[in-house]
Amino acid sequence: MEDNKSLHQSLLEAGVHFGHLKKKWNPKMLPYIFTEKNGIHIIDLNRTIEGLDEAAAALKSIAKSGKKIMFVATKKQAKEIVAEAAAKVNMPFVTERWLGGMLTNFSTIRKSVKKMQSIEKMLEDGTMDSVTKKERLTLTRSKEKMEKVLGGISQMGRVPAALFIVDISHEHIALAEAKRLGISTFAMVDTNSDPTKVDFAIPANDDATKSIAIITQYLTAAIMEGLEERATSKDDEDQHEEEEDTNKERGVVMTEEEEGGARGGRGKKSPAAGAGGTGGGRSRQGSGARGTRRTTGGGGAPKRN
Repeated sequence: MEDNKSLHQSLLEAGVHFGHLKKKWNPKMLPYIFTEKNGIHIIDLNRTIEGLDEAAAALKSIAKSGKKIMFVATKKQAKEIVAEAAAKVNMPFVTERWLGGMLTNFSTIRKSVKKMQSIEKMLEDGTMDSVTKKERLTLTRSKEKMEKVLGGISQMGRVPAALFIVDISHEHIALAEAKRLGISTFAMVDTNSDPTKVDFAIPANDDATKSIAIITQYLTAAIMEGLEERATSKDDEDQHEEEEDTNKERGVVMTEEEEGGARGGRGKKSPAAGAGGTGGGRSRQGSGARGTRRTTGGGGAPKRN
């Protein structure tokens, strides 16, 4: 309860509760509006905390599963905040310009990323030293231009599992592509937007720098927890596998020793048993022979008169 109170106070100080003018509101935001003051809608921070907790739990689960979460914020006041937060948790981000088809035509985007990386490699390893100064300058400018737009997704090998968006009205193309591909969407939703367009709506002021920072940092902390739990569970699994392998190896060694002991025991017993069996056979044969000789002696040829 105390944590909620401190979070509530922090959100209040950051101005998360300030919405847009009443005339610009979206009627679907009515459940998230607390009141109206001086022609401006005031967002209910209790609903904001609920949305934050739900979004944080879902993002933590996604991060724990090892999937990627893309951060999208091309608004001037959100660029640096979102880029730093995404880099902190090693997640892809778009803060300059959303290229049409960045998700729906991802294979083409990947080609552009590979081209950028190949130019960067050529500039670093000295391959471009043999070309003219003009060609080198052209390639350098081309690389810088691509890096500005694609630098945040250069390490993303596949389509992300989720998108975190700041201002869905401004990033409507990214939202449309995510919905088309069935990607989970998390977003800061102001009073002028439709919260039903996203899976996890966080009612908040998406224009103020402090408001964007506190929401982004809260969600980033949840993602970090998920990544740490994943790393811990992975270490535990590796340790468990090592223990199982060790036990199996010990079991194989013990089995071999037992089998060797069993073979040695049988090897010692079998000569004695063989000797006894052979002797018994001989004695029986001898007694039989003697019996035969007695019978022959007793029943000899009849005496002649």
